Amino acid sequence: MLDFQKSYTCYYPDFRGHGRTRCESMDWNSPRLAEDIINFMDMLHIPKAHLFGYSLGANVALYCAVEHPERVASIITIGTSGFAEPAGVEEFEPEWLARHGQQELIEQMLERHEEAHLGNWQEFMRQSANEWRYYPQLTVEQLSGIRCPSLFITGEHDPFAGEEKIRKLSSLVQGSQYLVISDCSHRPHTVREKPVLVNDSILQFLSRTSI
Repeated sequence: MLDFQKSYTCYYPDFRGHGRTRCESMDWNSPRLAEDIINFMDMLHIPKAHLFGYSLGANVALYCAVEHPERVASIITIGTSGFAEPAGVEEFEPEWLARHGQQELIEQMLERHEEAHLGNWQEFMRQSANEWRYYPQLTVEQLSGIRCPSLFITGEHDPFAGEEKIRKLSSLVQGSQYLVISDCSHRPHTVREKPVLVNDSILQFLSRTSI
């Protein structure tokens, strides 16, 4: 994120139930996380911000733009189609992971989010599966009501988004743009894929968008 810090003040809040954010309840979803982000902005006296989200974070950005348009200068999303994509969700259920010996993924969830879920990776994955199964629950009318500048990014081979789905999302959001990163997966911004292209594209988009 150093590319962005040269020109912008950047914040990287962990979501409720994720990372190092400790909370008593593991009951979360993208609408609730969107309210958390707005509350975070309130606490730091940030009247308006560019929101940049990946996967779950992308859904949260959409909810913020729908429910709190006055607080959102622009949204940049990676890896969301704008609609719930439940196909394959059973592979994230804790029972499926344990039964199929997915120990590496389990260890990742323990390492990345242990402070948030206090070692209860099963409930974390169950919540993640529920989010994947049911959200976002935004209607065509709600998505069509987004008016802030919007950039939707997908990897060419992203099974959850992809060009056809991202084109549909962009067609609903007036004045939005979409970008398909060739030969990339659900994570085109990561080191093993094309982070320079993704960052440069986002910075170009932001340079045309002011708060």
